[in-house]
Amino acid sequence: MDTPDQVLSRLWTGVGLSPGALVRARLSGADPVLPSSFRLAAAAMAGIGGVGLAAADIHHRRGGPAQRVLVEARHALAEFRSEQLMRVGGAPLGDPWDAIAGAYRCGDGRWVRIHTNFPHHRDGFLALLGAAHERDAVARALEGWEAARLEEAAAAAGLPAAMMRRFAEWDAHPQGRAVADLPLIEITRIGDAPPEPLPPLAPRPLAGLRAVELTRIIAGPVCGRVLAAHGAEVMLVTAPHLPSIPSLVVDTGRGKRSAALDLREEAGRDGLRDLIRGADLFIQGYRPGAMAGRGFGPEEVAALRPGIVCVSLCAYGRAGPWAGRRGFDSLVQTASGFNDAEAEAAGAPGTPKPLPCQALDHGAGYLMALGALAALMRRAEEGGSWHVQVSLARTGHWLRGLGRVAGGFAAPAPGPEPELMEERDTAFGRVATVRHAAVLSETPAQWSRPPVPLGTDQPRWG
Repeated sequence: MDTPDQVLSRLWTGVGLSPGALVRARLSGADPVLPSSFRLAAAAMAGIGGVGLAAADIHHRRGGPAQRVLVEARHALAEFRSEQLMRVGGAPLGDPWDAIAGAYRCGDGRWVRIHTNFPHHRDGFLALLGAAHERDAVARALEGWEAARLEEAAAAAGLPAAMMRRFAEWDAHPQGRAVADLPLIEITRIGDAPPEPLPPLAPRPLAGLRAVELTRIIAGPVCGRVLAAHGAEVMLVTAPHLPSIPSLVVDTGRGKRSAALDLREEAGRDGLRDLIRGADLFIQGYRPGAMAGRGFGPEEVAALRPGIVCVSLCAYGRAGPWAGRRGFDSLVQTASGFNDAEAEAAGAPGTPKPLPCQALDHGAGYLMALGALAALMRRAEEGGSWHVQVSLARTGHWLRGLGRVAGGFAAPAPGPEPELMEERDTAFGRVATVRHAAVLSETPAQWSRPPVPLGTDQPRWG
């Protein structure tokens, strides 16, 4: 079983970075930190530490001093639960989960999990099931379904659902096999462009680099948030007609500007093109094909701005029969075996038990950021436009491969710990959030901007 340092080393060299920098990273602490049978702390420290080390390496390449990067297990897993620990005015900012979201037993005895946090998904499930917006009504309706049939009917209707599987079932499934064959972080050259030197030395590692972010929920927004923590200028782009979850807007919006563009309209698409022309990174996490359908697939973006690094997130990976399927962390956990494995390890086999944090979401966010920074370093040396691809399912495959923890459920699930939190006044009120867990000795991470309501800023670079 790899140590956390070895996990970081594999991530680092896996994206083509020189192992010499690894001597400046220090990961402390060990699993279990949260009640789980999986090595969540090892994954969190390696992911967060990898991004911090890459930011420090970029700063060093720009002429800054070499610096140490420290990540502690308890702090890393607090950041993997940042949306759970955030407080606004001393209290959580509402329950992000819809009343009918969650796991249900179907008529064949198998479990399914449905995701209804967005109104159009909720309404779609109620129509599919012919049920009222009440948990008991949905449970009664699902008694008339086989779990596998519900999973397929939901997918055909564009609705997010997953049947609970064991690891062995997922490994034998065509999508499970496809995911296992994919790289964890896939970095592909997609166009020609001359080398672009990194910006001149600045006080923060990523200052002078610009990222356009079109993402929602956790994974993609975490990618943008950590880049902003190290000084990148991040422009979150959304639209008024798109649903959002208020607590996640606040937690993941730190350090970013937020603009609104309606990509259904030519004026909105023109506005996005203008932002892309001035950007180094284009980060998107919408369902596969959605951005290409608006004219913003990776190749189109690279043609518009040669030398850009595109970063794409999907649920189930770019290959296999589920490549285009909608999904979220909770569903990928369910489909790929985590809910079943956690339940069995906890002594309650057969009843879905999720991980104590959205580890696939948070993990994927840091893997996206690590891939993005590695691609920027390649661009500086080799030139080219690049495409970084990460998926929740492949992130789960990686987490599973780190091994299991005996007695992990004896660990507590602590609330906000004052020494790991920071507070500031925002448009949402007084907000307490988890400080960034990667401690850089010379350029401490910080979010220079407070989170703002969606669409606050103009869609143009300063």
